[in-house]
Amino acid sequence: MNLQSMQNWLGTIRCRLLEAWPHSPRQPTHPDYQRWRDRFVRRRLILGAVLVCCVYFTFFGLELWHLAFEIEKFNRDWIVVQLVTLAATGLCFGWLRSRWGYQRLGWVFVVFSISITLTPLVQRIFTGILAPSLMVWPLVFLAQATLIPVYWRLHAIAQLIPLGVYLGASTLLGIPTQIPIPELTQGGLMLYLGWTCAICDLSVLFYEKMQRAEFTARRQLEEAYDRLSEEQARSEKLLLNILPRPIAQRLKAQTRHCAIADSFSDAGVLFADIVGFTKLSGQISPPELVELLNEIFSQFDRLADSYGLEKIKTIGDAYMAVSGLPEPRADFDAAIADMALEMKQALRAFNRRHPHQFQMRIGIAIGPVVAGVIGLKKFIYDLWGDTVNLASRMESHGVPDCIQVTETTYERLKDRYEFESRGAIDIKGKGTMTTYLLLAKRPSQPLTAGVTASPNPKKNAQD
Repeated sequence: MNLQSMQNWLGTIRCRLLEAWPHSPRQPTHPDYQRWRDRFVRRRLILGAVLVCCVYFTFFGLELWHLAFEIEKFNRDWIVVQLVTLAATGLCFGWLRSRWGYQRLGWVFVVFSISITLTPLVQRIFTGILAPSLMVWPLVFLAQATLIPVYWRLHAIAQLIPLGVYLGASTLLGIPTQIPIPELTQGGLMLYLGWTCAICDLSVLFYEKMQRAEFTARRQLEEAYDRLSEEQARSEKLLLNILPRPIAQRLKAQTRHCAIADSFSDAGVLFADIVGFTKLSGQISPPELVELLNEIFSQFDRLADSYGLEKIKTIGDAYMAVSGLPEPRADFDAAIADMALEMKQALRAFNRRHPHQFQMRIGIAIGPVVAGVIGLKKFIYDLWGDTVNLASRMESHGVPDCIQVTETTYERLKDRYEFESRGAIDIKGKGTMTTYLLLAKRPSQPLTAGVTASPNPKKNAQD
């Protein structure tokens, strides 16, 4: 093996060791994971303290039974060990309930562990005969690994302390040792306890890696789900910007595509067109033209939302909206009239903010329509019927800065709004028709929506 191969092999071994070492630079601890891990360890430590108390209380009760009924079996030293262990466990439990203990869970774990393993050992040291706790130590080590998996280094420290005290007392102090199993030598005892500790520490290490991987996977899944929810909400919002909510729900519920068409006996259709906008398009740049049109139509959209109208579409500088669908409403006629009056005021406010003096023609017709979605792609909620054609004709044959309506519309609204008769005019494709100009809402009539309406009735009448 040449020098380069040896360096590559050593580098690979180093990377593997770094990956296995908890909290190494290659495995940064995520703050969320660490908080979750601390809560988990605290809960398990509390569970361990409760179990230890339950176990020792049962043995304590057994000793009391011996004291009362079988005095020859009573062991005073063993009951002292139990009381000291219970006191130490209670102290650790109190630490866990405090902020200091929550911030130093590793210290609490070590103190909690050695209080159980060292107490009987110290008691035996004082009696002058040293005996390893073969019943307590393996049980505690296994319980730590299964119930309280913290970090394998802390487990190793908590295990080495009682073993080190045992070896130190037997070798340095020369205290006689008494191994409970005659066939087990001192070396065999240390091998047995050493392998028990090693298996427990490996279990904790693997459990920690599994928990970290599981937490990371769960966090990634939650983040992916959140991103998916955001994308679904964004898609839903985009869909509702194209189609009314009831129509969108019906389309999503369909198992196969088919046309949606609903008939409405009463609906109000509005067409609005900005006068002179086409001429202006040759005088300013396209981006500026689009910006102006977007500002105007955005205000119209807000008005449509305020009055409960459904925007159908925009064609160039023309705006189309409808009232009374896709869900019928009793005041659809008043809503579309109020919307038209507010659109005039919105355009005048726009003119005061810009050097342009736009005017607008608005046409309204009320009557039966058919509304729905047809085709296979690029869905749009559209209207069909003679009422739609009449509304378009009212706009195209209208007067700048005026709202022209059909005679049917006038008959429905004449008691609540002020009109001016325009007389009989020739309408393309319809012949001679009597039309009216909507001027204002009567002061005694309430607004269908009051978001942008002027509080001054006289000003509304002037408009």
